[in-house]
Amino acid sequence: MSQFHFFRKLHFANVFILLLIVFVCCALLICINFFTIKTLSATRAYVNGESHYSKGQKDASRHLITYLYTKDKNQWKLYLEELKVPQGDGTARVTLLKAGDNAIARKALLIGRNHQEDLDDLVWLFVNFKDVSFLAKAINEWEQGDKLIFKLFIIGEQINAKIKHGILTAADQQKFLQQISIISDKLTINERNFSNTLGEGTRKIKDLLIFTNVFFILIIICSVCLYYSIMVKRLIVSKKEIEVKNENLILVNHELDRFVYSASHDLRSPITSLQGLIKITQEEDNLSQIREYLTLMDTSLARQDQFISDIIDYSKNKRKQIIMEPVSLQEIFDEAISQLMHFENASQISITKELLVDEILSDGLRLKIIIFNLLSNAIKYADNTKQQMFIAIRTYIADGCNKIEISDNGIGIKDEFKDHIFEMYFGTNKNKGSGLGLYIVKEAVENIRGNIYVLSENNIGSKFIVTIPNYHGS
Repeated sequence: MSQFHFFRKLHFANVFILLLIVFVCCALLICINFFTIKTLSATRAYVNGESHYSKGQKDASRHLITYLYTKDKNQWKLYLEELKVPQGDGTARVTLLKAGDNAIARKALLIGRNHQEDLDDLVWLFVNFKDVSFLAKAINEWEQGDKLIFKLFIIGEQINAKIKHGILTAADQQKFLQQISIISDKLTINERNFSNTLGEGTRKIKDLLIFTNVFFILIIICSVCLYYSIMVKRLIVSKKEIEVKNENLILVNHELDRFVYSASHDLRSPITSLQGLIKITQEEDNLSQIREYLTLMDTSLARQDQFISDIIDYSKNKRKQIIMEPVSLQEIFDEAISQLMHFENASQISITKELLVDEILSDGLRLKIIIFNLLSNAIKYADNTKQQMFIAIRTYIADGCNKIEISDNGIGIKDEFKDHIFEMYFGTNKNKGSGLGLYIVKEAVENIRGNIYVLSENNIGSKFIVTIPNYHGS
């Protein structure tokens, strides 16, 4: 009899744990959905604010150009009034970065024509998620736009000064018009990138939310099914032990059926909530700039994945201590080539190695980052139109230094891009990279006190040469 009571207590404990799991999962679903909706609402507010930012900038440029040719003081006043919109947003950005949530930042957001009811969400998202990849990238675009707004302000002051002193010439008008047009074009790109980045982040959040909801719903379903299974087993055991309680067992079974029906009905609520949230998310993406990119979701997510991978490399490169140790270049090249074989056209490229130097004293992590990124670029930017595609790898010693040379006959680099390829977020083809790879390579090379330079001709190919100090010889 004592054993029977023991098993009853054990069953009760299991049921309690399952119900606790269901309760915790439901609570987590509510919290996750709440904060996700809040995040999406804040993202929507930022996209809406960008439209005011863009309109203010464009109207300011239009009034400034009119003032430039008509010298109408009313146009100057209108220009200053419209310029306050992006300037207000810029002040808010700087204040939130330096001081966090305060009255100055909120007032600046209102000057930027953001809605009063959106201020809490705008500030909350910025303060808590400014270091998250998609928002950090958007804030960077915002910063670049603010720099252009400041240039527009300076041009406006120059125009006003010349008009006040009566020294504005036709040549000045032409020069200022060209400068304003260039700034407007660059701002349009920044504004589009800002909206696109937020759109990508919104879609990523939506996908994460779907996965999270499905995950917790499956846990709830499994818990309820297991709970039901335990209860049925208890009924079966009770029926075998006490035949005389058959009527009670039927009643309990009926109650269990009602419970399962009720539980099943309640389980539909999270699913309905998920469906409604997806619909809300789709309706939130109602700006034309975002809708145009919805069909490119898979590509955007892949690019974002690459960006996150690059950010991880960037973080490691920044934070990890430099450790000088013997490193095998042969092993690093073999590992990198093996990892990159899944790239498109990788199997069609002939890769040759001439390793006159293998083991060197350097930092293994930085060398992996350098070699992986350079080989990755050589594969991604291969020229499919050529009958034979190749990548040639050489290591050797020259001028007392270790040299790593990676050559290819890919599409090459245009002359106008050569001075910028090592800049952060610069990419000749955004569909193939995040714009961080070569920037990270250059930083990694500098961290091990080396240098890197490139020889390239458009449609001919590229050669990257990395020079690493020969500490064995020092």
